[in-house]
Amino acid sequence: MVPFGWTLGLVIGLVVVVVVVALVTPILVLAHRIGTRAQEIDEALGRSRTNTAGLAGLSETIDHAGEIIGGLQRGRARLGG
Repeated sequence: MVPFGWTLGLVIGLVVVVVVVALVTPILVLAHRIGTRAQEIDEALGRSRTNTAGLAGLSETIDHAGEIIGGLQRGRARLGG
């Protein structure tokens, strides 16, 4: 027959293991969900970067448009308009 102390220790050990598994499992599931969502977000940000790359030259376009408008205003002023 197994002594009572060993049986009690085994039961307490099993309870501790079950409690730890019960606490760690939801954390791991949540971490997996966060990792999956983070990957989706990273892909979406990559698509955003690609789709908005043309905006990098927008300030240059605005500068050229300003020069064109300035030239048109000078031309109009010379023509008396």
